[in-house]
Amino acid sequence: MIQQGILPYKLEITQEEITPRSGLVLYAEVLRALKIKERVERCFPKPGSNRGYPPWLFIQPVLMMLYGGGRHIDDIREIRDDGAVRKLVGMKQVPSLSTFGDWIKRMGEKEGYGAMEKVNEDVVREVCLRDEEENYTLDVDATVIEAEKRSAQWTYKKVKGYQPILGFLAETELCVAYEFRKGNVPAHAGAVEFLNKCEKNLPEGKQIDYIRSDSAFYQADVFNWCEKHEKKYSITAGKDSGVMASIETIRDWKRLKTPEGDETERQVGSAIHIMNKTENPFRLIVQRWKNRQMDLFSPQQWCYQVIATNFDELEPEEVVWWHNQRGQAENLIKELKIGFGMEQMPSGAFAANALYFGIGLLAYNTTLTQKQLFMDKEWRKYTIRTIRWRLVEIAGKLVRHGREWILKIVAPIDKLQIYQRIRQRCLEFG
Repeated sequence: MIQQGILPYKLEITQEEITPRSGLVLYAEVLRALKIKERVERCFPKPGSNRGYPPWLFIQPVLMMLYGGGRHIDDIREIRDDGAVRKLVGMKQVPSLSTFGDWIKRMGEKEGYGAMEKVNEDVVREVCLRDEEENYTLDVDATVIEAEKRSAQWTYKKVKGYQPILGFLAETELCVAYEFRKGNVPAHAGAVEFLNKCEKNLPEGKQIDYIRSDSAFYQADVFNWCEKHEKKYSITAGKDSGVMASIETIRDWKRLKTPEGDETERQVGSAIHIMNKTENPFRLIVQRWKNRQMDLFSPQQWCYQVIATNFDELEPEEVVWWHNQRGQAENLIKELKIGFGMEQMPSGAFAANALYFGIGLLAYNTTLTQKQLFMDKEWRKYTIRTIRWRLVEIAGKLVRHGREWILKIVAPIDKLQIYQRIRQRCLEFG
């Protein structure tokens, strides 16, 4: 016998129906329960001819690829080659990469971007309607996607790419609205319009009561909008001359305490401030700490961090710690970019990348929906990476018994029970 390697085994190809990612079938059932196919067909334009491919033929394999851990559009091949999953899901065709590239570019230039926005809005409304919460906190943040693409523009980080802006509901972590933007579009552009979009995307009976943002939304128009719509806000303030002059008036400095009551090295104080175009004055909650690098080139004695807010009833410390929770939005963006492969775009065309980003957002939102509506509570804290490791990447063998397909997974009994509970909840959903 000719030895093939160091270890004593031989390699052969089997024709049995085996999948290394049995958990993809569960995700497909979640998509079926949420009627994502029907939503796509309703929002996207129909094919131009009887021979044209429907949009779901392109979107479904991308969703499953992103959920399963694919990071490049080339990874659609893994879905195409997984005969067991395709057979269980009913995915008879997977378009070639060139066909997908042509479709996403053509559809992106037409109604594709707006259609994908509507699908994501439908999912958000579906989850919010089933959520006991009625009043939400909106965390707004922008991110840079670095890309050496033809349509990429220079960003403020001095790299070429794109700069989408996203609005997350802090209570559910869903992305309620987004805008895919060119890299040279500043994060503060169209701030009020974006807030209106976030508000509009919620179902009747649900509303945004609180808004948190970084300094991109430190604008008079934003403050006036919040006052008009009775929203409470905390927004990182820009340290312009007017703000610095207000800081000089603070006399009530005291030690900043942690939520547990421990003192920190920082001090906190508050002042009243107004901008030229704001209709009402607002509070500045200021933190300061000793400048340890004070020298000839940095002569300031103190370093400052400033929050603009209309929370009149909260103590300065409470505003600081509440505002700091907006850092969770950065973790959600990290999950979207790294967990679902949105840190890179597949095309040189801006419209194609905008549509692809929308599909990535749909994968993110439907995965959150899976955790919140179809899985046990302890799974809600896990990232997609952990879900893949513990639930998706489980080997399974597809066998035919009589008129039924049976998926035999290689896993302990508790994993089988998790699979069964998810499937039962999908069956009962609606």
